[in-house]
Amino acid sequence: MLYWESMEEAVYMQKAFVLYFMSEKKTNLDELNQLLAEGWKVASQSPMSNSNLNSSFSLVILEK
Repeated sequence: MLYWESMEEAVYMQKAFVLYFMSEKKTNLDELNQLLAEGWKVASQSPMSNSNLNSSFSLVILEK
């Protein structure tokens, strides 16, 4: 269990981000890197299935 001095310390923002790789040039990895540079941290990551073998998707939960 976590304890905080005040409720402001316990407030987190979360954001869901779907990372994709369709080819070397068709990806949104730069967008994820920008969010990380802005202070967002990865809280969790889950691969997402896809029937297309030429692409890959992953659900990334970010928090700040």
